Amino acid sequence: MENKTMRRTLYRVLRKTGVPRNEIELDASFNEDLNFDQLDWTLFIFYLENTFNISVNDEEISRLYQVRDSLELVKSIA
Repeated sequence: MENKTMRRTLYRVLRKTGVPRNEIELDASFNEDLNFDQLDWTLFIFYLENTFNISVNDEEISRLYQVRDSLELVKSIA
């Protein structure tokens, strides 16, 4: 999957968790900028795994700080 297509798909996943389109940027922090709570994380990981057909373990989740980190994770797994 191309980087641009992957990024667009990742943004769609974030939108499913309720993040407004104008707040989604590669440098956006999940906890500070997007105000992710436990439910948001659960939904995000669920949609991420199903959309990209990957499996993300707890250690990988703990290293996700910015949207860019999740894009790099998907690229490395997919």
